[in-house]
Amino acid sequence: MPCSLTRVVAFHATHRYDVPSWSAEENRARFGWTNDAPGHGHLYRITVTVVGPLDPTTAMVMDLAVLDAILAAEVVTPLAGRHLNAAVPEFVVGSALPTCEAIAVWCFGRVRARLPEGVSLERVRVAEDETLWADCTGPA
Repeated sequence: MPCSLTRVVAFHATHRYDVPSWSAEENRARFGWTNDAPGHGHLYRITVTVVGPLDPTTAMVMDLAVLDAILAAEVVTPLAGRHLNAAVPEFVVGSALPTCEAIAVWCFGRVRARLPEGVSLERVRVAEDETLWADCTGPA
């Protein structure tokens, strides 16, 4: 019987919404204060849910230490304390905006690639605060 395991990691990071091909006025009209330079910060909370059969010996979907190591290497280390528009190639100025949705997709691909055989990634949730989050449940 498949079961799920969910882990939450948290870190501070900064981002800014700005489309270089738009005028300053259009950026301000579309994004408001989130367009202000140099950007603004959040305490991001990334929730990752994996699914798989329980191991008959350990009664685990996967070793939690392994999941924690994956999250540290693929999510926390590249994002924590960073300005996402500068530190993450996919979000550099002129690329994708580092929205909750885009960050969730980015995390999903990185985590899914590292999971052990037989374990699948069900969901990645990226929350900027208690009122705003996005879920990614796989590639579109």
